[in-house]
Amino acid sequence: MTRRLDSSLLEQHDALLFDLDGTLMHGGTPIPHAAEAIAATREAGDHVVFATNNASRTPQQAADHLAGIGIPAEPGEFITSPQVAVTLLAQRIPAGSTVLVVGGPALAAEVEAAGLHPVTRDDDTVAAVIQGWAPELDWARLAEGSYAIRRGATWMATNVDATLPTERGLAPGNGSMVAALRHATGVEPAVAGKPEPGMFTVAAQRIGARRPLVVGDRLDTDIEGANRAEMPSLLTLTGVDGVAEALRADPVRRPTWILPDLAGLTAPFALPVTEGERVRCGPVSATWDDGDVRLHGEVEDPRSLRAVLALLAARSPETAWTGTLRDTEGAELPLPTR
Repeated sequence: MTRRLDSSLLEQHDALLFDLDGTLMHGGTPIPHAAEAIAATREAGDHVVFATNNASRTPQQAADHLAGIGIPAEPGEFITSPQVAVTLLAQRIPAGSTVLVVGGPALAAEVEAAGLHPVTRDDDTVAAVIQGWAPELDWARLAEGSYAIRRGATWMATNVDATLPTERGLAPGNGSMVAALRHATGVEPAVAGKPEPGMFTVAAQRIGARRPLVVGDRLDTDIEGANRAEMPSLLTLTGVDGVAEALRADPVRRPTWILPDLAGLTAPFALPVTEGERVRCGPVSATWDDGDVRLHGEVEDPRSLRAVLALLAARSPETAWTGTLRDTEGAELPLPTR
């Protein structure tokens, strides 16, 4: 496929794998431009996949939730960390085994659908513990998980997201609850969701995508998972992480692209061109200067970020960037946050 330098991101990819929390919504509140971006993706003929670590809803419930905030979706468009976790768990324990669910009813339903027996209280028959976020998760359920894990039950976590974006801000995510059991038992769980690459590779294989783009707001889950799956990624500045964190991130967590929000998906998207120690992107450019980056353009110009990210990929592919961003005269520029 021949790509024009000014083609949009939608034209450059055949599938978009969207995160939910922090990318399309904050709890029950839609993020501006999210609904329009999903509609534009469908109109362009691209596949839409919703890839989420959230274990509190079934695909049908997640589709209903999105529809309620103005984003039509089908259950078959979802791939969730509970689905991946249960699949992996079923490969490790005998069919029909008893599984202690440290989570909500949606996670228990996935366990039962896989031919396993979900329970909420530990006893000698429990072969495994599966843990996922749920608003009703309390100390008593965590204690049951601790008893089973200490007895030697297999422990599978749907994800290890430390926080969960809500309409009121960042709340404790599943990773915070996993940390409590890790601290209590001294045991490390197996993890199914992002940043493990399986969610993205399975999704791409399922729809036959050849040029997928992962879209998310978190470096430690969405972006790392994309890099580990060897897929390009777009960080949206609508959730957890910002520009400064992205530029300073370890390479495995460094995004391919950054946009303020999803409105830019359909806009002309000039691609950076690398020329030795200089990267051009439209009228702006970034130059490598003994570890520092000299920016020939405005920091606020999204094309500047594309040039800087491409330069870091070329000049610092294996280590986090620790240099300084400077203007053409050598004066230090503050790293933007959003």
